[in-house]
Amino acid sequence: MQVIEITTFGAPEVLVLSTRPDPATPSTGSGELLIRVTASGVNRPDVLQRMGHYPVPAGASDIPGLEVAGTIVGGDENAMRDAGFKLGDRVCALVAGGGYAELCVAPIGQCLPVPEGLTDIEAASLPETFFTVFSNVMDRGRLQKGETLLIQGGTSGIGVTAIQLGKAFGAIVIATAGSDDKCKACLDLGADYAINYKSQDFVAEVKTITNGRGVDVVLDMVAGDYVKREVECLAEDGRIVIIAIQGGTKSEANAGLILRKRLTITGSTLRPRSVAFKADIAASLKERVWPLLANKTIKPVLFKTFPAMQAAEAHQLMESNQHIGKIVLTW
Repeated sequence: MQVIEITTFGAPEVLVLSTRPDPATPSTGSGELLIRVTASGVNRPDVLQRMGHYPVPAGASDIPGLEVAGTIVGGDENAMRDAGFKLGDRVCALVAGGGYAELCVAPIGQCLPVPEGLTDIEAASLPETFFTVFSNVMDRGRLQKGETLLIQGGTSGIGVTAIQLGKAFGAIVIATAGSDDKCKACLDLGADYAINYKSQDFVAEVKTITNGRGVDVVLDMVAGDYVKREVECLAEDGRIVIIAIQGGTKSEANAGLILRKRLTITGSTLRPRSVAFKADIAASLKERVWPLLANKTIKPVLFKTFPAMQAAEAHQLMESNQHIGKIVLTW
């Protein structure tokens, strides 16, 4: 099979089209599927892995790629039947690695049917961001109907998903973005308010928007010095959920505010979590979110697709931060 390999840690050019032996077809009892991949999603963790900043979890493939869509061509037939799948079904899947390849093995519990009406390319853009947002905003962040959600980076793959899920579940959504055009894109996706963090102070803007009350949940992909400012943005009993550290690992915050407002600062990484944990998220998505995709309440947001052999160009685009939504490789 053809794959995209990381030949050495470094710039996008280290991504090279190569060949590897086909993976063995998972046997009965393995709880896994073999997928012939049509499309592979590109995500920020892929960039970090390529640069040597995101070690591969034990037992995972060294081939990058955390989400795929395609057709089931083999696997654990008993587990497949129990999950309602059969050979030839179109699925998308969250994987711990190996997504940039023509064939990919995925745990059945992390596979979902391609939502009705969507292409494989659209479906490949779903798993990483939808698993991440649902787990962190709905579960860890405990976002409730009527609460206010602040999303840092509203036009990223995570951001466009969080805007739509937040609105679908009845929240008031505020998104930050780095240009007026990106702010407009956030509003077009359903955000109630958009703040240009390059020309506006998001702390002051949040206080104005909420009449001084603050927001209930912050989805933070920056960390660093943002945490201190986010603490100032929170309402009483507010929650910050950190899912990336693009602004650095060290943060300061006003502990007095944390105490007085009874705030929660939490965070998580999804990739190393157990199959059972991810399967629980998949079940929630299938029940609560996949119908919203099928009826077009929420939608995939694709920015650009590249042939897999142009993975380096896809990574260059991601690092430029010029995209709005997801970048996908096609096979």
